[in-house]
Amino acid sequence: MADLSAFPITSRWVPQDPTKLQLFSFPTPNGVKASIALEELDLPYEAHRVTLSDDDVKSAEFLSLNPNNKIPAIIDPDGPGGQPIGVFESGAILLYLGEKTGALLGGDAAEKAQITQWLMWQMGGLGPMLGQLGFFVKFAGKDIDDPRPRERYVGEAKRLLGVLNGALDGRDWVTGSYSMADIAIAPWLNALNFYEAKDIVGWSEFGNLQAYIDRFYARPAVDRAKNIPPREG
Repeated sequence: MADLSAFPITSRWVPQDPTKLQLFSFPTPNGVKASIALEELDLPYEAHRVTLSDDDVKSAEFLSLNPNNKIPAIIDPDGPGGQPIGVFESGAILLYLGEKTGALLGGDAAEKAQITQWLMWQMGGLGPMLGQLGFFVKFAGKDIDDPRPRERYVGEAKRLLGVLNGALDGRDWVTGSYSMADIAIAPWLNALNFYEAKDIVGWSEFGNLQAYIDRFYARPAVDRAKNIPPREG
């Protein structure tokens, strides 16, 4: 039986089976990356609902696993050398799980480099820019009189969507084969629905992206994972 007592988070979000990988998350675009990867890889895991409220993500227990107070985070009881390990940051989790299983990160070093660069593109570009776009279109930023912040993020979102649209010409998946890069990217495209921002970024201009989203969400593992853990406890 794995001993996870060294992880204070487990005193609040208590594992039922400590031999399983423990997921601490919420179904945001970043959060579902981890659940989708776990479902695609068919790894046994337990999902713990950690809301975005300060009471959860800024609690001492959660900060003990992720000092950056963001979901998702995981504990793998069977980490390197058979020892438990905690991992935070959604991109790092995808890389860790891919390397652990040897799946969804390519068949050789060249393919892994292609997948990793698109994963980093999402982490450093698409995710942050669409997140800021959502703030200025749907949330508090929409009430700011100065139009320049919103124009900046609308313009950058369009540019990034164009980059991806081009990469998908003649391809079902961004690097050719389905990979961790797609698991990182597609949930953020889907977030444009939540942000009510499709019209403002000219979604209809990007003919490859809708088919890409449809393919992604038609996958059984993605369909299972898109609401893990559930928003309502």
